[in-house]
Amino acid sequence: MTLMFFNGGAMRGEPLHHLLAGSPFVTTAETAPKYRFYAVGEQCPALYPVSHGGAAVVGEVYDVSLDDLRDKVLPSEPHELELGVVELADGSSAFAMLLRRPYTSHVALRDITEIGDWRAYKAAV
Repeated sequence: MTLMFFNGGAMRGEPLHHLLAGSPFVTTAETAPKYRFYAVGEQCPALYPVSHGGAAVVGEVYDVSLDDLRDKVLPSEPHELELGVVELADGSSAFAMLLRRPYTSHVALRDITEIGDWRAYKAAV
């Protein structure tokens, strides 16, 4: 089982959800409060792990095969993100897309940590 936490365009009802066709939905979840949350060029969200000043972020967990991760999910991600592992609120771990470190892109970041939810952020802008 390859658990993957999604917090943006691949969640249910979002434009990239078709990439998860055949991947079972596991649960709605939040991260542990260890992340800053950014809008990358207003196009996608990104998590960034921090030692203090973080917050929980809302998302969905799916059981994604490694083949689908390699062939569908990762090729669709912007180059500002990279695959990593996050801690969920229940203490378990899951793969997720994190802000690439070091961040070298020219694409602007907007800190949306206080919102903690991509859908809520999109509804507010």
